Amino acid sequence: MSKAIVIEVQGGAAGIVVGSNGRFRFFSSQPAFDGLDGKTFRSVEQANRAVADRRAGQRLPRAA
Repeated sequence: MSKAIVIEVQGGAAGIVVGSNGRFRFFSSQPAFDGLDGKTFRSVEQANRAVADRRAGQRLPRAA
């Protein structure tokens, strides 16, 4: 069974990762993170770092 985990940035969802077969696939929920959409990661922490790295390179509107 797959498990979805929300990846948040600035109090809002950047997307989710879904674990399967020891890998985690990212699904974007904001256009700013579409470049990561569909990418797979070895861990949730690795996906979090990728989101943080992408966030660091962009200015995102603050969550309300």
